[in-house]
Amino acid sequence: MAIDYTQKIPNNVHLSDDKQLQRALEKWQPHFLDWWKEMGPEGFQQKDVYLRTATSVDAKGWATYGMTKMPDYRWGIFLADQVPDRKIGFGDHFGEPAWQQVPGEFRSDLRRLIVTQGDTEPASVEQQRLLGQNCPSLYDLRNLFQVNVEEGRHLWAMVYLLHAYFGRDGREEAEELLERHSGDRNKPRILSTFNEPIDDWMSFYCFTYFTDRDGKYQLKMLAESGFDPLSRTCRFMLTEEAHHMFVGETGLGRVIKRALEVMEEIKSDDPAAIRRAGAVDLPLIQKYINFWFSSAQDLFGSDTSTNAANYFANGLKGRPDEDNYADHIAKDATYEIEEVLEDGTIKPVSIPLRNAMNVVARRAYVKDCDIGVQRWNRLIRKAGVDFEMKLPSERFRRTVGVYAGHHFTPEGKPVEAHVWEARKYEWIPSPDDRAYVKSLMRQVIAPGKMAGWVAPPDRGINNLAVDYEYVRL
Repeated sequence: MAIDYTQKIPNNVHLSDDKQLQRALEKWQPHFLDWWKEMGPEGFQQKDVYLRTATSVDAKGWATYGMTKMPDYRWGIFLADQVPDRKIGFGDHFGEPAWQQVPGEFRSDLRRLIVTQGDTEPASVEQQRLLGQNCPSLYDLRNLFQVNVEEGRHLWAMVYLLHAYFGRDGREEAEELLERHSGDRNKPRILSTFNEPIDDWMSFYCFTYFTDRDGKYQLKMLAESGFDPLSRTCRFMLTEEAHHMFVGETGLGRVIKRALEVMEEIKSDDPAAIRRAGAVDLPLIQKYINFWFSSAQDLFGSDTSTNAANYFANGLKGRPDEDNYADHIAKDATYEIEEVLEDGTIKPVSIPLRNAMNVVARRAYVKDCDIGVQRWNRLIRKAGVDFEMKLPSERFRRTVGVYAGHHFTPEGKPVEAHVWEARKYEWIPSPDDRAYVKSLMRQVIAPGKMAGWVAPPDRGINNLAVDYEYVRL
């Protein structure tokens, strides 16, 4: 399904056939560009960047590469091909034709889902806006900007739905998406994770691996939606989201690889010695994994959720990969979760499956996260080092759900509050750890050169050399 780049707003939704909608989006467009110039990557707006741009939504031709200044990037509205006679795949409306318009009784819930998803897209651009000032290489700098422009396009995807299907309310919500800002005291972003600054590249790699992977699962659930335009939008967004997780997985892998190289060079696995050599030691990488993985799990919401049950029942938001399940209605089924008693004892309890949809999605997410962890462990074993990266327990450092208000070790063992306070920096980065990582953040911009704490990538972008000038400075 080709994308028309001759129009002011590139799209494959025949925007020119709806002049009123076209005018509304063209009115929103300069506000978006003003936001990008003010809140997007600082210091690089007029630099040529080797970026990928979608040209169609099919598997063969969905991207081309070329040098582009980011404000000139061809953001637009791209939906996956429509599935003929698509039926709703779950819930009380299972087997009914998918909706091409918003059902009136679900209008408020659908708008809330779209706004919440849409709010995360510009938020991450704002969180990462200063990272270019301390990039470890031009290769990494380009990958940061590719992530940023795609998050900007994902914002466009949600804004199109708001404008096209929600009338005045949708237009007002679209304006609000540009008026909230990450970390703003008066008008913060909706989800707390997206108000935290990301000012070092260890955090960026973890964010793209763990938090963007949560985004993948949210999109997979929305891609099942009975509201077909939302489903088609999210199916295409998932194609772009894969690159973000690649940046995270390979980025952390390169940090691990460099640590292993330094250990071999200095013939020591002492974390202090590794830090003196300018690398990030494996125990510190594990602390970052513990911190970001536990934060990302909270984004799935409460373990027992009436909202999740209603979204599923009403056909608005399904399970990831709904086709993999035998029972698509899930009306009488139960699901086992854990409950934490007042004395800290944990016991299993069964709840209605529909109320447990957040846990179902979260546990699928955990399995997905572990795939990359096992790849990192193969690197470590190959180097002959006795260390294993692990995902912490789902109970660890949670602020949402049944484990909130309780304290657990990374292994999931309950501990008293005073024990947690005394030992927490054994498990998550301490202020000194973060200060050390910040001390490594020095901009490296000579083509092909890498900061001393990260190994080069195995290959360049789009079959180009690693030392290609991906950003022309």
